[in-house]
Amino acid sequence: MKKKLAILIYSLGAGGAEKVVTTLLPALIEKFDVTLVLMNETISYDLKGFNNIHFLENSVATENGFLKLLKLPFLAYKYKQFANKNCIDLSLSLLVRPNLIAILSKLMGSKSTIIVSEHSLVSQQYSYKNLQSKINKFLIKIFYNHSDRIVAVSNGVAKDLTNNFHIKNQITTIYNPIELDEIDRKKVEEVDFNFDKFTFITIGRLDDGKNHKLMISAFSKLTDRNTQLLIIGEGDLRAPLEKLSVDLGVEHRVFLIGQVSNPYKYLHRANCFLLTSKYESFGMVLVEALACDLPIISTECESGPIEILKTKEFTYAILVENYSQELFTKAMQTLLSDRSLLELYKKSAKVRSHDFAKKIAIKQYVKLLDEVS
Repeated sequence: MKKKLAILIYSLGAGGAEKVVTTLLPALIEKFDVTLVLMNETISYDLKGFNNIHFLENSVATENGFLKLLKLPFLAYKYKQFANKNCIDLSLSLLVRPNLIAILSKLMGSKSTIIVSEHSLVSQQYSYKNLQSKINKFLIKIFYNHSDRIVAVSNGVAKDLTNNFHIKNQITTIYNPIELDEIDRKKVEEVDFNFDKFTFITIGRLDDGKNHKLMISAFSKLTDRNTQLLIIGEGDLRAPLEKLSVDLGVEHRVFLIGQVSNPYKYLHRANCFLLTSKYESFGMVLVEALACDLPIISTECESGPIEILKTKEFTYAILVENYSQELFTKAMQTLLSDRSLLELYKKSAKVRSHDFAKKIAIKQYVKLLDEVS
């Protein structure tokens, strides 16, 4: 008889952790009796007929942060009731709030083995001096040690939890997986964008952490005007970034096109991927860029980029000191002028992407779940 596994996450909206769930789900269904537990009805991914879904609640994404905090014990109690009633053997939760709910359910009497998966560099995510950040950091310090096992999406995330939150539990690093076949299939679809110029491309939320301001500023310093910058993503900083492009005189060569359903067809036709993040827990977009044969320029930020783009044998991208606009412009100019180096990174990209194939992550998750059950 299959063991019963509950996967707890807020929703299946667009996001890295949500994509991980949908990638792992078909394989986990073969091994376990899986129930997907959500708190919001948003489902942006194709679940391929899977419909064993339980809703703890049906909240809205704009719900007040302090209300979410106050609801934690109530949702934990509901999750405990669900788990015990349905004889859930294993609980795998992803992201901070679901993780806290799962751990609290254990302290309230849930009989499930609790595995939490951390997808953020928590010290950076909650680096603000507001009360909400302080409370979240306090809760992580207090409760994460009560889980049965922790999964981190990078060694940097694991180190952050250990050093900054005094987590003593065993932490297993499992990199986020990609579906190479799906990317190869989708990247050749038709696209409604003109790639007649050398195209730098990036994907990410338009927020302070991604530091698009540095990217646009660095791009504006290029002497080669036969270039363009394509920015995929949405966020609160769209208007300020559009104004910055105008102020720097590059508004006709910088394109903010918002969210797209298939980013791979844009990646496939671009010439170079850029990442200017101040920090990254993992950096899934880097792996996706590698899978689309793209040369990469990335900041050496904490923590994922270094793990993805640099091994003992080879460095798969140009890595630039964090926050340095001057060095980032220089790196862009280097790839524009040195086409042999551009081609070297292009050829090595796909090779590196295979190290993050979904079959590897599936094997690691199944092994972990077997170990703790």
